[in-house]
Amino acid sequence: MTKLDLNFACWGYDRMLPLADGRVKPDGIDLNFHDLEVEETFFRQARFREFDVSEMSLSSYTVSLFRENPPFIAIPVWPSRFFRHSCIYVNAKSGIKKPKDLIGRRIGVPEFQMTAPVWIRGILDEHYGVPVDSVTYHTGGEEEPGRIEKQKLDLPGNIKVTPIPEDRTLAQMLASGEIDAFHTARMPSTFDGKKVVRLFPDFVAEEKAYYKKTGIFPIMHTVVIRRDVYEKNRWIAQSLMKAFLKAQHLTYEMQRQTAAHAGMLPWHNAHVEEARDLMGDDYWPYGFEKNVATLQTFLEYHHQCGLSKRLLKPADLFAPETLESFKI
Repeated sequence: MTKLDLNFACWGYDRMLPLADGRVKPDGIDLNFHDLEVEETFFRQARFREFDVSEMSLSSYTVSLFRENPPFIAIPVWPSRFFRHSCIYVNAKSGIKKPKDLIGRRIGVPEFQMTAPVWIRGILDEHYGVPVDSVTYHTGGEEEPGRIEKQKLDLPGNIKVTPIPEDRTLAQMLASGEIDAFHTARMPSTFDGKKVVRLFPDFVAEEKAYYKKTGIFPIMHTVVIRRDVYEKNRWIAQSLMKAFLKAQHLTYEMQRQTAAHAGMLPWHNAHVEEARDLMGDDYWPYGFEKNVATLQTFLEYHHQCGLSKRLLKPADLFAPETLESFKI
């Protein structure tokens, strides 16, 4: 029986390796795995729709749903989740010592629509009293000049966003004091703990407290299918979902091994035990039902900062075939 050939672009995360090396094969699909850095995947998919299936920024995907003909549909799989308290950097001479000191300041961000800054802005607003519209955002390349938004944005007037000069980078501007703080997904090269410091030095404790309070492990990326591919073969949504769950199950099993470390960390097994104690055995849950509260919070933050023209419901994001739980 002929299988459907699909190109899938995603970084080579441990939870994706069983798909990349062929240990897990989606029913009815020959999956051609492209192991690419996330920025390359996002750019090529958002701009040129090069892949049948791909990892994608949850925020950029949500922005795309407001196009006249939305080009993608997602399934509830999360290649990346990340607590982001660690990703707020400040110029040490700015006088910013606590979150409310950010009010009225110049904040760098590579792209306003990036998922990490959506979470950061929302968390700062809801939990630390820093309104989303109380700062000026400066967009551009973090380490290389010239970065622009992947998709055109239409933001409300109370949100102030301005591009930085084309020959400058946000990492440089943070170190020089041209911007006061920086919301980002990647640690800037100028972070040295002296001129550039973290807003939350003990970020692990801050993130654990946030999780204990909210139960939220922020979702960064989802998996999208090109809508034209999906409409011709709607069965692939559930076939892919089952395969991603199987691959994750194998990864969980590997992480639980105690005879040797699955990852190159001296206390890998201790970290796994700590995560399970705090978050349960399924500490990286896939699927719709287990993530409704997290998705609802994200969508509220997305709407609050003007990236969503209306407040979406979590079910609006995903192929209907993948909304119910099922065994693998």
